[in-house]
Amino acid sequence: MAEATETAQATEEQEQGPKIKVHKPKQRACDEKNPKGKLCMGHLKRWYDYSAEARQQFGEGAELYRCERCQTIYTPDANELPRSYTLRF
Repeated sequence: MAEATETAQATEEQEQGPKIKVHKPKQRACDEKNPKGKLCMGHLKRWYDYSAEARQQFGEGAELYRCERCQTIYTPDANELPRSYTLRF
């Protein structure tokens, strides 16, 4: 019985697609919780070659980050400076 509910939840998550969250300032690890309540703690990496669906939703050349483990997508914080360009001294 428990296995059936777990597979039903997994199919619902796949139909909805990945979660989308706002990237906190200086955040390097994913803070998404799994069904047991434990943090994912996967490394957030800059996502350059995103899908056509993400390109349509966020626009061309958007600054997106994605968790290595749970594939949660993080968008940049509006109050933080973009990291798309080289450092300027």
